[in-house]
Amino acid sequence: MGLTAVIFLLVLASRHQPTAGVGHDPLLVVDDYEDGGIRLKCLSERLFSEAQLLWTDSRGDNITGTPLSADTGTAGVSSSIVLKAGSGNSMSCRILDKQLKTSTESSVAIADAFFPSTSPWLAAFVVILLLSIFLVLAAIYKIRSNNKEITRAQNARKQIEQDIDELKRKLDEQKRRFEKENEDAEKRIENVRNELKFRKARSNAVNITLDQTCKHPNLCISDDKRRVKSSDKKETALKAMVVATEGFPDKKHYWEVEVGNQSQWELGVVSENVRDVIMNNMGISPPVNGLFSLQYSQGKYILTGREDVSDCKQCSVVGVLLDVESSELSFYSVEEMSPLGSVVLEFTGKLYPFFSPDSSGKWLGVRPVKPQTYDPLPQGEKEINE
Repeated sequence: MGLTAVIFLLVLASRHQPTAGVGHDPLLVVDDYEDGGIRLKCLSERLFSEAQLLWTDSRGDNITGTPLSADTGTAGVSSSIVLKAGSGNSMSCRILDKQLKTSTESSVAIADAFFPSTSPWLAAFVVILLLSIFLVLAAIYKIRSNNKEITRAQNARKQIEQDIDELKRKLDEQKRRFEKENEDAEKRIENVRNELKFRKARSNAVNITLDQTCKHPNLCISDDKRRVKSSDKKETALKAMVVATEGFPDKKHYWEVEVGNQSQWELGVVSENVRDVIMNNMGISPPVNGLFSLQYSQGKYILTGREDVSDCKQCSVVGVLLDVESSELSFYSVEEMSPLGSVVLEFTGKLYPFFSPDSSGKWLGVRPVKPQTYDPLPQGEKEINE
């Protein structure tokens, strides 16, 4: 409405008078925006028997408008044309009556501001918008690509961590297996060494007999002088002992004692001085100095002057090795062929084996040992022993 009103005023200001005859001037109407310009309509209510409508621009050039239309009933004429920016911005509509030789004309001038135009900033805005869209799409694509790369990297890292954990687990299993195998091998080597020492000790076997004249009054000796037991079923001190007839001033000597399942006993050697004390005073306990032994009591093995030294299970046969030259007294479990412990000797003169059973009345006896010759080990076992 504003555009039409402004242009209508311009039309009124630029009207021309007719060149001849009497009649109404043509009416110029702004119709609408069309095809990048403004459509103008030229209307006339004059009665023309034969009329011609012409459009001319600001330079006076004729411009073809819509085909001339004539209504025979009213003899009115009309035409339209699209005025575009840059064509002079003014247009004239002239109607010629060929019979009366008259003409009427109306003109209009439209400022450039009323024409639709594209702002130069619009193109820049469109370019920037398209570039922004492209950058956003590129950023989205890059982010997705990065996310995929990150996901792949995380999956790869997770897989690597799983592989590392699996490798650690396998290494731990191998380590435990190796440690167990190594421990088993060390045990086998230790068993071989112990068996070797036991066999070497057994090669020094000697015959032992009990001395009837050197025993506690509550002890009873068998006729073969190899076994001893308590004749008094009452609880007696462990030092109720019997000493062997044989005394050893040097070299190595080995013997075995059947202790059975007695709850407590004591085996070992005494010095010559202690033997003399026992022989002269049978009713008293022997002195501690000069007595070296292994005692079994309440499920524990106790060496002279020491606490419990072994967790070995109770054995029924004990081997005793007296090494006078090395001043050492060693004890062995014959069934296991393993050592129970050893005692360092400090003495003068001869050493005599002694035996002290419990008060159960069960026999404790010396078991004959056939002297054995030591067979050299094969090369492999020699290396183990070394």
